[in-house]
Amino acid sequence: MGFSSLFAGGALKIIKHPSKQLRADLLQACLLPAPKGTSYANYARCVHQILQGLNNMQLWLRIPLVKVDDDSTDVKSDHLVDSWDLWNSFRLLCEHHSQLSIAIDVLSTLPSPNALGRWFGESVRAAIFSTDCFLTNSRGYPCLSKRHQKLITGLFNHSIQVVLSGKPLHNVSKGSADLPSGLNKNSSDGAQSHPLRCYLDYIAFLYQRMDPLPEQERIELGYRDFLQAPLQPLMDNLESQTYETFEKDRVKYIQYQRAIVKALKDRVADENASSITTVLMVVGAGRGPLVRAALQAGEETGRKLKVYAVEKNPNAVVTLHSLVKMEGWERIVTIISCDMRYWDASEKADILVSELLGSFGDNELSPECLDGAQRFLKQDGISIPSSYTSFIQPITASKLYNDVKAHKDVSHFETAYVVKLHNVARLSPPQPVFTFTHPNWTPDGSNQRYKKLAFEIPNDTGAALVHGFAGYFDATLYGDVHLGIEPSTATPNMFSWFAIFFPLRTPICVRPGSPVEVHFWRCCSPHKVWYEWCVTSPSQSPLHNCNGRSYWVGL
Repeated sequence: MGFSSLFAGGALKIIKHPSKQLRADLLQACLLPAPKGTSYANYARCVHQILQGLNNMQLWLRIPLVKVDDDSTDVKSDHLVDSWDLWNSFRLLCEHHSQLSIAIDVLSTLPSPNALGRWFGESVRAAIFSTDCFLTNSRGYPCLSKRHQKLITGLFNHSIQVVLSGKPLHNVSKGSADLPSGLNKNSSDGAQSHPLRCYLDYIAFLYQRMDPLPEQERIELGYRDFLQAPLQPLMDNLESQTYETFEKDRVKYIQYQRAIVKALKDRVADENASSITTVLMVVGAGRGPLVRAALQAGEETGRKLKVYAVEKNPNAVVTLHSLVKMEGWERIVTIISCDMRYWDASEKADILVSELLGSFGDNELSPECLDGAQRFLKQDGISIPSSYTSFIQPITASKLYNDVKAHKDVSHFETAYVVKLHNVARLSPPQPVFTFTHPNWTPDGSNQRYKKLAFEIPNDTGAALVHGFAGYFDATLYGDVHLGIEPSTATPNMFSWFAIFFPLRTPICVRPGSPVEVHFWRCCSPHKVWYEWCVTSPSQSPLHNCNGRSYWVGL
């Protein structure tokens, strides 16, 4: 191959093939050749044996990024199979080992966008671009097609290293003035004469012109693909740091204020604004951001308010008292230090406001809390939020699966996690699961739910592995004011919620045209609420979390 060149995260390196043997403990990874043909069990066995004795080094298996469409005519006969199938068979033989990763060989033609998307949920560490992939622009410089450019942007966004290989096919004079605009012509490492320098310059140009990460994304970088246990808001009192994080989410409270404004205007006509006082109760008031939003809504609309702030956390109540005194709200706001389910209100509310939603909508027991609190809401009273719906979608999430698998027990596979999803492939659009509406005046209404869903994976995706399901919610606060994290309708720039992840004990391989059939239950007992889930097609999975044996939320 001669020389290979590496560009990663904006840092440019020229690497010659070593003439001396390197110590294995100093290597980041060892690049393995692609499997040949269709029989590679012995190869996988040898690799698996090596993996058992590795410490920190990874093995990167080269996989050709083969176009699987019917019009694929430029791919060698050895690679007519879907390259994802090759990878999947190999990693299954190696038991999904976390130190076995992928270096994809990018060819001059690319699979469909859906087929490409699968790889962002796999453990891809490098993408090898041959000089054969490059086109020539009008000035004689190498360039890439729009689809290859988009792929490189996706690779950089997922911290995947880009490797250049092959012989230089473009004869570009050194120091030419025709370099792309914004590119540095002078190399500080003296590599200007490198045969692949013009290709490296072009990759660097693509990197430099990428849009910077939004501020919120930069803040959340450390949370990407990190498994967190969901909150237990009734069993545990939240810490001050948790409150402080949530309170910084201005977008959420702006939406709540908009909803309260609309509710106040509908509740009290303009001509009665000075004579009627609206009783508004904030249940689960925390340290007061919803109280502030309610009072600002009252000021905006000119409506008179009497506010009850109900909070069970004694530490938050101390902060609430300080806030009320500091802001001079003593004549408007009454603080109730009590669990909303057990408080006996002296009067009934016109508007009931809460922020009890979890990543899956109902997973922090909003239905149970609001059912207990609605007894002090007037029959024609307004609940904010008025309804919320949970959503799920099947995903490929190799890193999350390996992180759960590392615990080596069943209980972690039967637990739902809060995750800032990043290195995942979303295989099908989300579908609604459970919906709750408030107030709920149905006598003897149950909060138990069951839903069966079927997801169609687009045919051009090819085969894929489902490691679990991503969960989201969308809530209607009031009228047309909504709040949520379901990707197609997500509230922009809001960070109070990450998605929830329901793992599968054994990943399910899905073939084109085979629907993924999944069953979800929301189960309730006098003391806890839990979810159970299973897949019944294209293959059967065990029932996860039977009777809430591994994961539940305490009442």
